[in-house]
Amino acid sequence: MTRQSPRVLFYSHDTFGLGHLRRSRALASAITGADPSISAIILTGSPVAGRFTFPDRVDHIRLPGVTKNPDGSYASETLGLDIDETTELRAGLIKSAAMHFNPDILIVDKEPTGFRGELIPALDWLKSQRKAHIVLGLRDVLDEPDVLRAEWERKGAVAATEKYYDEAWVYGLQSVYDPTEGLDLSPAFRSHIKYTGYLRREGLEEGEIPDEPYILITPGGGGDGAGMVDLVLSAYETDPNLGPNAKLVYGPFLSGDLRNAFEERVAALNGRVQTTGFDSRMENLISGALGIVSMGGYNTFCEMLSFDKPAVIVPRTKPRLEQYIRAHRAEEMGLVRVLDEYRDGLTIEAMIAAIRGLPEQNAPSAAIVPGLLDGLEFVSSRALQMLQLEGKQGAA
Repeated sequence: MTRQSPRVLFYSHDTFGLGHLRRSRALASAITGADPSISAIILTGSPVAGRFTFPDRVDHIRLPGVTKNPDGSYASETLGLDIDETTELRAGLIKSAAMHFNPDILIVDKEPTGFRGELIPALDWLKSQRKAHIVLGLRDVLDEPDVLRAEWERKGAVAATEKYYDEAWVYGLQSVYDPTEGLDLSPAFRSHIKYTGYLRREGLEEGEIPDEPYILITPGGGGDGAGMVDLVLSAYETDPNLGPNAKLVYGPFLSGDLRNAFEERVAALNGRVQTTGFDSRMENLISGALGIVSMGGYNTFCEMLSFDKPAVIVPRTKPRLEQYIRAHRAEEMGLVRVLDEYRDGLTIEAMIAAIRGLPEQNAPSAAIVPGLLDGLEFVSSRALQMLQLEGKQGAA
């Protein structure tokens, strides 16, 4: 029997937002780019997955979507099924994909058991085959330790990690933060946690980079970014001489009513703030910017570092302290400036000063941090080791 081509399966824990899909896409691109024989599939529930392009030999399977209700419960996004039926359907699709694609490596983003445990049937099957390397991929920061410990205990995530996973990759540096602090992981498993460095983002070959001076305003996916957008617009409204001008990307999940209200205010600014809802080529906008104002999600943070842009982070504090922890550690290391609602106050005056100071603020490269952006190189090299392709890069 002819040996199948090397295959990598990604499980992207997206129920809302863009972060997990964009991270999985960057990882898949790096791994398949390291050897032309490797193929990858990303399993994702992201409602905007179809709006992204995927590199050669990378494809995606869109799982039925779920949405989060105001009370914190989940429901089917479009199917009219109850959440148990939706989860069962997703679990069956995930297991079927694992069985038919038959991966050599499974890389799971953030949630060891998947959404509501939907990944467990696939993990059980893969373990029974004794073939796939199973890897847990973690952001640099998940949440404050006590909150994370309670969440993982409730989900049985520690037990699942010890049972199913061969190793964990932390897409950051231990000198910045240990996302597993407070988790009751065994010393044996902790010895298999590898800190990769952050995931470098490259410029795009397609599209154009704006050549006029501007700062970029991005609340990421936008679902919880209305407060930051309001503060930025208030700064430009209050100070008619405020510059540089801004390009604002709302994100696909900012509600239509809020966006309409913001657009009325933007129109009155006579071109000083330009807006768009969503741009799958954010790299071009970041590359051309004099600086960035952001909430500081993981992907935007990687882009700030990769394109070496001065940044002001306005981190959210609910429902998680992830952005707040990351922003303050980065500020302590000299990588960014933080606008902290508790320390600085989220005032119009503070935002005006932050925007005015961006062009003269130090770029992240002024702080020398060894290995800061080595993540994709580490991951692709480790994947080649697992696939027994190390030293064969570029082979036809």
